[in-house]
Amino acid sequence: MMPGFIKLASTTDLPAPGEAKEFLCGEKMVCVANVNGTLSALDNVCLHRGGPLAQGHIEDGKVVCPWHGWQFDAQTGQIGHHTNARTQVFPIKVEGEDVFIDVL
Repeated sequence: MMPGFIKLASTTDLPAPGEAKEFLCGEKMVCVANVNGTLSALDNVCLHRGGPLAQGHIEDGKVVCPWHGWQFDAQTGQIGHHTNARTQVFPIKVEGEDVFIDVL
């Protein structure tokens, strides 16, 4: 295992394709999104008003905040309507039945 990576969940806990799910990682809540089978991990807090991103939905490869509809690219964290703003994205990887994330 690479330094900095910690176990987040088991593969059975992951969201289905087209869905997102919240995971507590230490003291940080993380949004794991499954876009057509590709996993990504983002800070779960919307930059607009702090909405829980993982409680939103996925549309066109973007995680859509349930509160006000802000859209975050699942891979880069880029906010669709603010080209210079993005939320934090964390490295994520699957090894066997375990899912690891680097939130450092």
